[in-house]
This record gives sequence, structure tokens and C-alpha cells, in this order.
Amino acid sequence: MKTLLKTLTFMLSLSISSVFASPNLIPAPPQLSASSYILMDAYTGDVLVEHNSNMIVEPASLTKLMTAYIVEYELARGNLAFEDMVTVSEKAWRMGGSRMFIREGTQVSIENLLRGIIIQSGNDASVAAAEYIAGSESAFADLMNQHAKLLGMNNTNFVNASGFPAENHYSTAYDMALISRATILQFPENYKMYAEKEFTYNDIRQPNRNRLLWRDKTVDGLKTGHTEAAGYCLAVSAVRNGTRMIAVVMGTKSDEARTAEAQKLMDFGFRYYETRKLYSRGQVVNNARVWGGKQSSVKVGFDEDVLVTMPRQQGQTLPATLEMQKELVAPIAVGDVLGSIVVGSEGNIVLERSVVALEAVEAGGFFKRMFDRIKLFFMNLF
Repeated sequence: MKTLLKTLTFMLSLSISSVFASPNLIPAPPQLSASSYILMDAYTGDVLVEHNSNMIVEPASLTKLMTAYIVEYELARGNLAFEDMVTVSEKAWRMGGSRMFIREGTQVSIENLLRGIIIQSGNDASVAAAEYIAGSESAFADLMNQHAKLLGMNNTNFVNASGFPAENHYSTAYDMALISRATILQFPENYKMYAEKEFTYNDIRQPNRNRLLWRDKTVDGLKTGHTEAAGYCLAVSAVRNGTRMIAVVMGTKSDEARTAEAQKLMDFGFRYYETRKLYSRGQVVNNARVWGGKQSSVKVGFDEDVLVTMPRQQGQTLPATLEMQKELVAPIAVGDVLGSIVVGSEGNIVLERSVVALEAVEAGGFFKRMFDRIKLFFMNLF
């Protein structure tokens, strides 16, 4: 195990509107009329409110979040194109419940199918896309479960692409928040579809079932669901002043109830919490001594933006402690972990994150390495 040497403590400045320190006065979160629910910061993944969020439930059409995610995943990798034409099978055409109204034997573009899945919640569109991507809906369900595992959706199992009631088809509010977050962060261009209020196909215009798109201008997704067993469900996201929240409510009693309850969660989150950027990708926090290298120091910082969810009343400065490995010996590659930074005070740690090399340091010549080795030996004696 590498020991840690220098502990550098400094104050991290945070921009806030008030210059006066104040206590973090946050009331108890709202109690919703839902079997389970969760509120998550989309950028950090921090859970702010939850109730039975890991309880196994029927996900209904929230299943289509994963179906659409896989379409977007395949598009991003060049395995699909929006212009690809899909021949509609009899099975897809015969699907009941919410539909896009595609016709057997006709061809539909992937782009239209994706809109049919997201906006119209089409069971037929979901099956058509699944069959095109994986050959059959059952094979596609296997692909769905592989993606779920990669995303950490540990309490989810899919057996179909639409969310049509089926034995052993289940998920949780937490897992639905995870797939919502992955969709938002990984596919921002395609995510714009989730905000579209209506879609017309085959001369049939259908509105998006997410009522919050009309009631709250900051809302831009995601998906509704309903079956008799599942009740009325909703995964919703909104962004206000640089903070994005995801709320998932499961098992409410009506369309109006899921809308109102999700709104309560979102309003609570935005009123009392915010996402702050503490450090930027590539920001240098230390120039650390390197032994035996062509250069004697290395820039240390972060390989991605460092974000944190904090109460809005948090004070304007926070202590940050940087702990570096005791002896940094070349060669060092870009991205090598060289230490860690801890933000916050004892008993109130806000964040702990690794710091990495922002540049490579090659090994020095023989005499440089020998000289540094001798120098380091005598330094360690004292």
C-alpha cells in the first residue's frame, strides 16, 4: 500500500448569493400518495428523497425507457441509423394497449419508431424496434437485462420491450431513476425527443402522456406508465438554474395523482438543493514532486468535472484537504491516480474524489534516476 504524505488543507470558494453564513434549514420531505418514489440529482446521482425506492414493482410502460435507451445506444455506436426502415411484423401489429398504429407489412423508420416509443408509448413500436435490433422480442429482453446490469439496476428483470404485464417482469423506482439518468447524460441529443408534446403518425395525432410538459416549463421528460397492477407511474426530469432533478413515482391512483405527486418531489428538490461544480475537468490543484523523471513535477487535477449536491443555504466556503502519495516515481501516465481530495469537515464530508496526473512524465536518464534515488534515500533518513 502506498503511503500518503503531504496533506494540503485549503478553503474551497463557492459562489452563492448570500455572504452571510446560515444554518441548513431543510424541512422533512413531502409524503406522497404513492407506493414508492425517489428524487435524484441527475448530475451527481445523489438520492435526496426516497420511500420504498428498492421495492419490487411492476414498471408498466416505464419499461420503454430501457427500450428507447437501447435504440439510442445502437444509434450512438453506428449500428443503427434514423433512416433504417423496419418491416412491421404481425406480432408488433397485433399488440394491444397504447399503440403507434403501425401496420403489418409496412416499413417504418427507426426515427419514427423511437418517437412512437417515447411520445406515444407505443407497444407496437417497442416490439418492432426490439425485433429489428435483436431478431426477436425475447432476445431483446435479454439485451435489456444485460444493459440493466451494466447500469447497476440490480433489482430489475425484463421479459418484454413494452412493459405489457408479464410474470417475472419487474423493477424499482431507484432502478427507473438510474435508466432515466443514463438516458439524459449519455444521449443528450436524442433526449430532446422526450420533451416533444405530440407526435402524428399514420394521420393519427397523439399527445405525450406526461402532463408536466404542459404544466411546468422546466420539465423536459421522461415517461409515463400504467397498468391495473402497477397503478399510475411517472419518471420525470427538469432543469432549473443549472440543477437537474429526476423524480420517479410508482403506484399512484390516477393520472392526475402521479402528476401532482411528482411535481411535489421536484419542487422540494429545487427549493432546497442545488448542484455545484467544485472543480473543472483538467483543473490543476497541485504541482507534485516527481522522482526519477525527465521533469521534476507533474500537474495534478481531475479527469472530469467534480459536481456535488448541496443544500442551497450551505456556507460560501468549504475546507478541502488534498492528500498526495508520498513518493511519486516516474514513469507516470496521464490518468494515474496520485492521491485524493476530501471536501468538507469532520462529520460532514461533502465529497471525496481521486486526483490524477494531468500529464505524462517519462523516466529520466540513468544518472537522473540514480541522483534522485540517492537524494530520496537521504531525505527519508530525516
